[in-house]
Formats: sequence, structure tokens, C-alpha cells
Amino acid sequence: MPAARAHRRALAAVSAVLVPLGAPAAPLPEHFGGAPATEFAQALEVRPFVFPRDHGPHPAFRQEWWYVTGNLDATSGDATSGERFGFELTFFRFALAPPPASPSAPLPSAAAGDARPAASAWRTRTLYMAHFAVTDVARRRFRFTQKLSREALGLAGARAAPLRVWIDDWSLADTGTATTGTTTVAAGGGWTLRAAQPGYQVELTLVPRGTPVLNGDAGLSRKADEPSAASYYYSIPRLAVHGRLWRDGRPLEVRGEAWLDREWGSGALGTRQAGWDWFALQLDDGGALMFYALRDRDGRRDPHSAGTWARAAAAADVQALASADVAIDVTGEWRNARGERYPAGWRLRVPRLALDVSVRPVLADQELRTTPRYWEGAVDVNGQRAGRSIRGRGYVELVGYAQER
Repeated sequence: MPAARAHRRALAAVSAVLVPLGAPAAPLPEHFGGAPATEFAQALEVRPFVFPRDHGPHPAFRQEWWYVTGNLDATSGDATSGERFGFELTFFRFALAPPPASPSAPLPSAAAGDARPAASAWRTRTLYMAHFAVTDVARRRFRFTQKLSREALGLAGARAAPLRVWIDDWSLADTGTATTGTTTVAAGGGWTLRAAQPGYQVELTLVPRGTPVLNGDAGLSRKADEPSAASYYYSIPRLAVHGRLWRDGRPLEVRGEAWLDREWGSGALGTRQAGWDWFALQLDDGGALMFYALRDRDGRRDPHSAGTWARAAAAADVQALASADVAIDVTGEWRNARGERYPAGWRLRVPRLALDVSVRPVLADQELRTTPRYWEGAVDVNGQRAGRSIRGRGYVELVGYAQER
């Protein structure tokens, strides 16, 4: 996903909850006495990725996220068998201060000018946010919720060995014993994912199909001309999913496929940029397409838009895509209750891949009315590749269309 996803969402969402009513919207680090972005590590050059270590947190950087989306089919042997669901579970980490030089270093003050020592166990250097959404296609429902917490008293956190990221009872955790190396994901078979909201709960096992795909320049993803507008970014485009989804208290056995996006950095988008359209498409011929179209404030596509084509997620079958490689035409639109317009249908053409597909949402309303508002939902894919019919599923994210009020 484009850099600044965690930065902008976390700042806006946490500020809305914690800043006193009537206070101006201020950047969170400055409001709470947090350190400026320049005090954190920066994504400035290509670096080696080592797995499973890089599945875990990177506390030297200001923000990062673990982003899982997927499509599921009910497989229970009853009348509900064959129903389809989409899901999103995302964890964001946002640091108020870089890691201490020594374990005894004090935590940041709660507000600018507050020189009191960090005596409370509630004090923290790090905040976490998570979003959980379910698309219930048969019942035409879209449900979402959000959690915010601090890395204190075990309320939220992230660790690498073994991987576990959590807020309260929501978690993404390693199911097996990880091994070291540059491509290994996990020796034990993948991860477990748990989350719940009123009406819907999931307990899923995710098993990677292939190795991580490095996006951008060997994992360095530049989003603008500003040196700080970059992140380290990799994806696992295909994870086999099985487990249970509870709907209104009733369990359903489900199977499907998910996509994992991982990104960390310390900067934001460029000053000219206003949002993005992100596509993660899993095709039935084994191919997977990720592309983000960055939008400048004048509505034009930014030239730093980019993506990746992966075939079987092997290093030799991965191609970086520049903005000029992908043509996108909007074929439909949807308006929310406030009259704000989102695109709601697309034609994507990638001539160098002989790919020409249409992408359509399974439900028009998959808008998360969080702070800020954005649209993220399950989609169907139909079209051709090299003259042959092709189908697929995926997820699309649309940011910057709704106005904050």
C-alpha cells in the first residue's frame, strides 16, 4: 500500500479520539510531545530483507502496518454452503518517539512542556490502531469497526519471534516455528488471525503460497520526489485461508484466499498528493497484480504510481510496473449518504502482460466510516490475458475521496 497509510489514518483517527473537542486538528506527535519524523530511521536506500525477522516490528521507524484482506466461501454442509464473504484486518503501529538509547531512558511526556517523570505504567512510546471489516455478500451487508490502544500493560503490541501483533483480543500470530533466511516465511505453516465485532467473528489460519514479493526497487517504494516519501514494502499475494466465521453467533466453516501487505517507514506522501486507488487482484491463472494509482491534488495520476506483477510468487516471475505500464478507466461510480463520489468499476489494461480486465465491487457500499473515511472492499475480476478468458477476485482501496468534517 502507498506510504502514509498508517501515518495519515493513525494521526487522524487517534487525534479525533484523544484531542479535546473543539481543539484544532494537529499532528499527533506534536500534540502529545512526540518526536518529529526526522528523529526516526528513514527509508532512503535499498536494504536486504530477512524473513521471518521482517514480518515483525521495526521500532526504529515511525509507522508500519500489517494489512490482510481476503475472499472466503462458506463450505459447511448445510443451506448456507456457498455463501461468500470478504474480510479486512489491519494493524497499524505509530511511534511517538524513537526507541531509547538505553532501557532506562524516560518515556516521552504526555504533552509538550510536561517534564514529569514517566512513573505511570500507562505511559507509552507507541500507539496501535486496527480495522476489522466483513463483507457479507449474500445478505448485502458491510460491517466494520475500529480499535485504538497503547503499547502498555499488554493492551497492544508487536513482536517478531514468534510473530504476534495484537490489540486486545484481535491478533495476527505465527502458528509454527520460524526459520531464518532471506525467503522463508515460516516452517510451521503460517499465521492465525482472530477478530470480532457485533454480528461477526473470525478465527482463520493463513498459509503462504510462495515467498514474499518485494515491491518497488527491491522493496524500497518511493511515493514522491521528497526523499522521506518512501517506505519498505513487500507483499505475500496469496495465502490459503481456512477456519471459521461466526455470523450472528452461528459458526460457518470457510475457505478462501488472502493477501498480506507489509510496509514501514517514517515519512508521508508528497505535498502534491491527495490520495490513491490501490488494487490487489488474484487471477485464476496464478498471476497476482498489485497497483496503486496515486492522485495529485489536481485530480491527475501522479507519476510515482507503481505496482508489481507476480506469477507464482517466485523471484524470477516478478515484474515491477511503472505508472505508464497500467491504464485505468473508471466505468462506474457510487455515492455515499453525504453525496461524496467513489469510483465503483474499472477497466485495467497492462499491454506488456497482454492483460485486459474489468474490476467490479461485490457490494457498492464498502465504505469504512472511520476517521478518516475510506472505501475498501471485495471485488470480482473478469477479462482476458493473452487472448484467453481470465477471472479472479481481489480487494480495492480508495483513499482521499471523502472529506473530513
